Amino acid sequence: MRILITGGTGFIGTALAANLAVDSHDVIILSRNPDKAGAKLPPGVHAARWDGRTAEGWGKLADGAGAIINLAGESIAGANPVAGRWTAERKRAIHDSRVSAGQAVLAAVRAAQQKPGVLIQASAVGYYGPLADELAAEDRPAGNDFLAGVCKDWEASTAEVETLGVRRVITRTGLPLSLKGGAFPPLRLIANLGGGGPMGSGKQWWPWIHLEDLLAAMRRLMDDSSASGPYNLCSPNPVRQAEFFHVLGRVMNRPSFIPTPGFALRLIAGELADALLLSGQREVPSRLEKMDFKFDFPELEGALRDLVG
Repeated sequence: MRILITGGTGFIGTALAANLAVDSHDVIILSRNPDKAGAKLPPGVHAARWDGRTAEGWGKLADGAGAIINLAGESIAGANPVAGRWTAERKRAIHDSRVSAGQAVLAAVRAAQQKPGVLIQASAVGYYGPLADELAAEDRPAGNDFLAGVCKDWEASTAEVETLGVRRVITRTGLPLSLKGGAFPPLRLIANLGGGGPMGSGKQWWPWIHLEDLLAAMRRLMDDSSASGPYNLCSPNPVRQAEFFHVLGRVMNRPSFIPTPGFALRLIAGELADALLLSGQREVPSRLEKMDFKFDFPELEGALRDLVG
């Protein structure tokens, strides 16, 4: 079937596209620069041009598509925390890029004579806002901080497709673990340099998921016609941040004792430090477990050994 992916040039989108193409799906990534993107795509994956804001030029591809997977949005952290400091302009770009992409997807679905089979709408664990030890299952309401507001509006941007008869799944993803991108490579570098001590108190919860389990969960939610609404994409065993670095240090046979004070992180990264590093959520995949989804990597040490052991 034809599958459209917005944000498909990111590391999750690229991995998902390759995973889908293996099963002979017609996978199309929407990109502002399709020529550049196309040169790096795996066999069976193609790129189509879009401006990130409208359905112009690509909207017809939604007609009769089996699935649309909306991952598009400006990077939360940027290339590094300093460059990614949340100025008013950057916060606006983080928010508006997601809402605009969702509105473009909605416009394409509205115009389609044969509606897509399913829309997978990306979101993130930040939906729940900073939490202490409370569990964050899918029925927990949204938080009140900046990231929670972004996630809430991101999810809402495509809600209308449900009234058009399209099944919609929302994926609230924890920290994806992969050597191919995301936050894990710099975390691994920190640990390799012996700096894997706690950031701030180290007691904040870090929900995580191995990339292979993330892809398998997305495939399951795409294919299962009974799946709809929000799903937490994370391991059933979140860990505190200090434990994350402790296990990573053990797997890499590196010390993990040099702490990073919270005030230093705030000086470097400002508000971003509090949102991404110094707070967390004890997210659990309640709805995936009710579907009897089987994680290949339910425990952190096994996941890390698969990646770097």
